[in-house]
Amino acid sequence: MNDSINPVPDEYQGVTAYLVVRNAAAAIDFYTSVFGAVEVLRLATPDGIIGHAELRVGGGVFMLAEEVPDMDIKAPPSIGGSSVGLMIYVPDAKTVFQAAVDAGATVFKPICEQFYGDLSGTIDDPFGHRWTIAQRIEDVSPDEVRKRFEDIFVD
Repeated sequence: MNDSINPVPDEYQGVTAYLVVRNAAAAIDFYTSVFGAVEVLRLATPDGIIGHAELRVGGGVFMLAEEVPDMDIKAPPSIGGSSVGLMIYVPDAKTVFQAAVDAGATVFKPICEQFYGDLSGTIDDPFGHRWTIAQRIEDVSPDEVRKRFEDIFVD
C-alpha cells in the first residue's frame, strides 16, 4: 500500500449516493438544470450508454449510472420505486422546487414550513428518485426540535 495516497479522497467525504436511472443523459441534464449540479465525470460507451457519472452539488458528490437489468442493476421503475430518499439544502427552496416540477418532477409532499426550522417539500424526479428540497428558515436547537416534535403528539 502506498502511504502517500489519501485512502479517503478529500472530494468524497461522508456518504456518497449512487443512483441507478433509466436514460442517464437526461438525468444528468435534469440534475444540472434543477439542482445546479456540475458534471465532474461521464464514462459512456461508444453507443452513448452511461456506465458511470459523477456530479457535484455544493460540497457533495453523487454518482449515477444507467440501469443494466441483466446484471441486476435496476432503476426505481424496474423495481416499483425506491426506498431511499435524498435531501438537498438550497438557498431558495420554493424556486428549486418549482423548477423541479417544471422539469417533469411530480409533487410527493408540497413545500411548507416544518417544525424543525426548514421550509421543505418532496418531489419524485422523472427517474424515480425522491428528493426533499429544503431551506433552513429558523435555527432550532435539538432540545427545541424534540419539544416541538412531542407537542405534535400531545392533545
